[in-house]
This record gives sequence, structure tokens and C-alpha cells, in this order.
Amino acid sequence: MESKTEAGSASVTSEELAAIEDEEVLNKMLDGATDFEERRMIRAALRDLLKRKRDKREQDRGSRQQDLRQQGLSKGGTTGGGVSVGRASMNQQPQTNKPPGQLSSSAGGQPGPAVASAQKCPPAAAPNAKNVKQMLLDWCRAKTEPYEGVDIQNFSSSWKDGIAFCALVHRFFPDAFEYSILNPNKPRDNFQLAFSTAERLAGCPPLLDPDDLVRMKEPDWKCVYTYIQEFYRSLVEKGLVKTKKRL
Repeated sequence: MESKTEAGSASVTSEELAAIEDEEVLNKMLDGATDFEERRMIRAALRDLLKRKRDKREQDRGSRQQDLRQQGLSKGGTTGGGVSVGRASMNQQPQTNKPPGQLSSSAGGQPGPAVASAQKCPPAAAPNAKNVKQMLLDWCRAKTEPYEGVDIQNFSSSWKDGIAFCALVHRFFPDAFEYSILNPNKPRDNFQLAFSTAERLAGCPPLLDPDDLVRMKEPDWKCVYTYIQEFYRSLVEKGLVKTKKRL
């Protein structure tokens, strides 16, 4: 009975978790939690927080569009000229979601090695490769579990829209970008965002090329597996992942 009381007093309630607005705090709590029920509650709180952020952003976007519409009506009067200007502004607004420099970053610099790495993936067949591969897949699944739109079942089709890459990177660097606004219908943007963020903050080399990935029906599992191994090692070197086994 004593242990139950102590465990109960140490754990947090769902109300306390719901009051936390910082993803990084919840991520750290999830990493440190050992009780199954507590981990379940923290994951649920993370999902709710991401959903609230996404809903708020959509609401803000709707308010901005409504303001533009009202401004157009007030300026146009009965002539209709201002209304057309307001509508034109609204029609152009969604195009600002594409960062102008984001897509061009992979085109400049040294594209050759990245393309070669994406096309030539090592066969990699160590004696315990199967166990290591499954361990790494389980690790990816556990780290991205709270993220909506991510269901990692393999190293190929589960990564084809780039969202899984973004979720995995976002888990360790939640302030790097806004996960809730990502669009699964823009895989190239997602690949570029994930790889550039991982290179900048984790020191992970961009072994995969977004242009190659979008041309494939499904990514080559050996390429994805090799990249995730490198990302994992980069996190270990930075002290962001503690492990006894080197993947």
C-alpha cells in the first residue's frame, strides 16, 4: 500500500499535463517516465498540444483572411474596386507558406555527393543486422508515436511523404520548426526541411537527396535505414541519446 501511495504522489495528473504548453517539457517527461500509465498520459498530452497548435494556427489564418476581406469591403465601397483588391490579396496569401529559400538550398552547393549517396546505398549485411534494424525501427516508432500523421511500420513506404523524417527530427529539436503546419502533399519540402535541420542542429550529413526521393514510388529501405543510423549516431555524439549499444 505504501508503494502505491508513493507512486501515485510522484506521478502527474492529466490536468497538470494539459496545462503544459511546451513540447520540449513534455518530451523530456516522456523520456524520463517509466510507468506505462504515466507514459500513456504524456503521449496523449503531446498529441493534444500539437492539435491545439494546429487548430490555433488555422483559426489565426482564418481571422487574417476575414480581416483582409473586411478591409477590401471598407476600401472598395460600392464601386467594387477595393473588393477585387482584397480578394486578390487573399488569393495570393497561401503562396507565402512556401519559404523562398527552402527549396533552393539543395540545388546549390554540392549536390553531386548527396545524389550519389541516395543512388548508391550500402548493402550492409552484418551478422546481427536484423536485430539492429528492428531495434532502430522500434526506436523510430517510439520517438514519433505522439505525432499525428506518422505510422512507422518499415524503412520504406512509411517515410515516403517526409513527415516521419520531420517528426523524428522535431522530437529532438522542437523549436526548429512548426510541425503542425507541415503538408504531407509536399514531400520534397518535408525532406528538405528534415535533412537541413538535422544537418544544422545535429551535425548529421545529408546522405539523402530530396529530388531523388520524390522520383521514387517508395524510398529504398537501405537508404532510409542508413540515414536513420547516421542521425542516431549524431544524436549519441551530441549526448541527446544515451545508449549502451551502438547502432
